[in-house]
Amino acid sequence: MSNLKIYLSPLEWEIMNIIWELGGGPSVREVLDKCYPNGEKAYTTVQTVMNNLETKGYLQKNKIGLVNFYKPLKKRKESLKKETSKFVEKVFGGSFQSLANYLIDSKSLTDEEIADLKKIIEQRER
Repeated sequence: MSNLKIYLSPLEWEIMNIIWELGGGPSVREVLDKCYPNGEKAYTTVQTVMNNLETKGYLQKNKIGLVNFYKPLKKRKESLKKETSKFVEKVFGGSFQSLANYLIDSKSLTDEEIADLKKIIEQRER
């Protein structure tokens, strides 16, 4: 499977975010309890998604006794960069500047968020 064509579904993102938050190598049960404390998803659903994430190269499974523990193989930042690049390519023709212009022009950002972005830009210019 080509690494360039592997992207995460919304459910896979949800589960990966919990795995990154928990750190280490959580079990399916730990992810299920953290992500869906009110039983919104079945154990087998979460297990299937985590096994798919292993197949995609995002997780490494380590079986201890009867329990599978899953360690992330990709960092969240790396995955965000890849997903963001895919989105910007598809929607803005690869132009991050067009994305930034859209966010500012669409009034989606608060004045505080715009001020924070200005600070980030000023720090990068130094």
